[in-house]
Amino acid sequence: MYRPYSNTQVDLRPLRDVESQLRDATQDFATSFNTGNYDQAAALFSHDGVLIAPRLESAHGQKAVERLLRQLGEAGYSDLRLETTRIDHSGDMAMELGRFTAVVRHADGKKVPEHGKYVKVWRRLGAWLLVADCWSPTIVAANELAA
Repeated sequence: MYRPYSNTQVDLRPLRDVESQLRDATQDFATSFNTGNYDQAAALFSHDGVLIAPRLESAHGQKAVERLLRQLGEAGYSDLRLETTRIDHSGDMAMELGRFTAVVRHADGKKVPEHGKYVKVWRRLGAWLLVADCWSPTIVAANELAA
């Protein structure tokens, strides 16, 4: 005979909303990058996801994304901070907008701050995974504009 479940330890918290899941995943990305765990950061991308970085070729797929993230880390990018400003979602697709800050260490040891904006496109494939990630620095040096 069926008896109702009577455990008083039942978790009554509702399932986490999409916005919280994506904000947490974005922070996991930043933490993984900052600690040199580029494979963990790349694991947040779908198998066909793309990372589009300024002044570099796009990286398609998790292994290519991992290589590009490692290249950025070895080029002196560090202390990445991501701030989500907007998330829109419908069904299994979501779009995230935000701001970033990072520090770039040049070969002479000089640390130069960089800040800008980003857009991420997420798809729920069991878990939420990145299908596209693109960022752009806000302030560009005058000599870069002339090039």
